[in-house]
Amino acid sequence: MSAPRVVRLRPSLRRRLLIFLLIPMAALLLLDALLTYGVALSYANRVHDHDLSDDALTLATMLSNDALGGELTPQAKFLLEYDPDSRGYFNVRSEKRGVLAGSGRLQAPALTLAFNAKPVLYNTRLDNHELRAATIQRVSLKDPSDTLTITVAETFRDRHQQAREILLLATVMQTLLILSVLSLVWFGVNHGLRVLNPLTERLARRSHELTPIGGADVPQEILPLTRTIDALFARLRSMLALHDRFIADAAHQLRTPLAGLSLHVDRALADSRPETMADALSHIHRLTQRAARTSSQLLALTRAQASPVDTMDNALLDLTRLIPEAVALRVHEALGAGIDLGYQAPARQQQLYIDGDVASLQDLLDNLIDNAIRYAGRGSTVTVSLRGQPDGGSRLSVEDDGPGVPPELLPRLSERFFRAPGSSEEGSGLGLAIVQRIAERHHAEVVYRLGDKRGLIVDVRFPPAAKRD
Repeated sequence: MSAPRVVRLRPSLRRRLLIFLLIPMAALLLLDALLTYGVALSYANRVHDHDLSDDALTLATMLSNDALGGELTPQAKFLLEYDPDSRGYFNVRSEKRGVLAGSGRLQAPALTLAFNAKPVLYNTRLDNHELRAATIQRVSLKDPSDTLTITVAETFRDRHQQAREILLLATVMQTLLILSVLSLVWFGVNHGLRVLNPLTERLARRSHELTPIGGADVPQEILPLTRTIDALFARLRSMLALHDRFIADAAHQLRTPLAGLSLHVDRALADSRPETMADALSHIHRLTQRAARTSSQLLALTRAQASPVDTMDNALLDLTRLIPEAVALRVHEALGAGIDLGYQAPARQQQLYIDGDVASLQDLLDNLIDNAIRYAGRGSTVTVSLRGQPDGGSRLSVEDDGPGVPPELLPRLSERFFRAPGSSEEGSGLGLAIVQRIAERHHAEVVYRLGDKRGLIVDVRFPPAAKRD
């Protein structure tokens, strides 16, 4: 028996907005109910306390009436003692004669009461009931030396009942108000989300376009989203353009060696003499090397152009250690080409650091050395030097004493597929273009200048490394 399939709801912006509004409003309704009940109970307490004080004053006035002689009539006692809900209590106590009327268990507060003052309100208990009482003192008419203490009390039931009635009325009104607000919010959310319809329609009408989707009708709240999408489209356009350029460059650069390979293969097939075969294989070998080098250079240029500057995985690099190690790897090749390759360290054994990528830096130096070895000629000298800059940066220089280039051609050396006229060496024309792109990724500057007597000097000036904690 297969397990039941769990259906997950797709995230909904509308549902999310409504939930975020409903929960706080429900909490506010509960808090408002508590506050309303507290205010209603406080109001009921003030009203009942006022009535309780009036009852105590009324009873004291009756006892002070000369016509009554300081006594309560049977009718007055009946009215005071009669309470169908047993919620009212009273007590008249004489200092000399004890309880004159009411419940003897209702005790006056342990306070010093002033004569003819306002009633004193306090809480007390009787028969497990919480009571609110008002007490006042008067002089007895029968015996001026005697003091009467009049106490009137009631339970809290009526107070809480009145507070609940007020709360019920307020809650009904507030609930209707909140439901009305939620209805307006539901309508507002549904209507407000319609502003996304033009953007959705524009995207739906597209086929393979990668143009920006932002417009004047895009709401401000989703501008970060549309800008992120536009930035993604820009990167995709850049990558597609780079892809198309790579295909065009590969077709352009590989056409000649491939045509040569086909020509010499046909030549070898047509003439089986050993000397013809040997010459054809020699040309095939040379053209294969050229095609392989061109392919690797195209891939290197594409890698250098593909990675944005901000996404490169930079690390703190010590040039005084990396550069001599990289130069040492090329010494054997330079000796084979008849080139004297050397390294000149910075003065005072100072350490020079940059923020960069080891692999890219290796490609940069390899292309500089390869360009110098290829075009300087046998018997030449190539010197790689490292120097500090006044601003704290570093300068990497590759100098040769070869024939150099005309001064007017120096600005074009970083162009793709550019080769100085009259050069006898075969090359792809991509080496210095790769150097330029890698330098840009490291925020460095490439400067071409002629030597004092002859040759070419290529300076790569790196900014200082960022400070680290």
